[in-house]
Amino acid sequence: MLGFSLVEKRDFPEAEFSLYFLALVDKAQIPDDDAARNEWMKSIPGILELTHNHGTESDATASYHNGNSDPRGFGHICVSVPDVKVACERFEALGVDFQKRLSDGRMNSLAFIKDPDGYWVEIIQPTPL
Repeated sequence: MLGFSLVEKRDFPEAEFSLYFLALVDKAQIPDDDAARNEWMKSIPGILELTHNHGTESDATASYHNGNSDPRGFGHICVSVPDVKVACERFEALGVDFQKRLSDGRMNSLAFIKDPDGYWVEIIQPTPL
């Protein structure tokens, strides 16, 4: 939905978790060779690292705190897009849940959408400083 490509997955079965590294890149740019990919990952502007703790998908009691309710903590990630209005129109058409639309409040140059787990993702359009 946001255009991220999976760059690399690392499994740690002894510790029962996996790491997923995602980036806003063309999949054709991702090197096949492990060593080359590791070096390439250090050279790109940004990577989103996600952790999957094994077993949580089948544990009805497992939950995550998104940091946007008490006790506050981690709040959100931010993704910049070429055109925030076009992006928000696309999210709206796809039925994405919004925390804040462009028209909400005084800060009408940014929006917040929610991922399926309720984590906030800020959507901005970069502007020159």
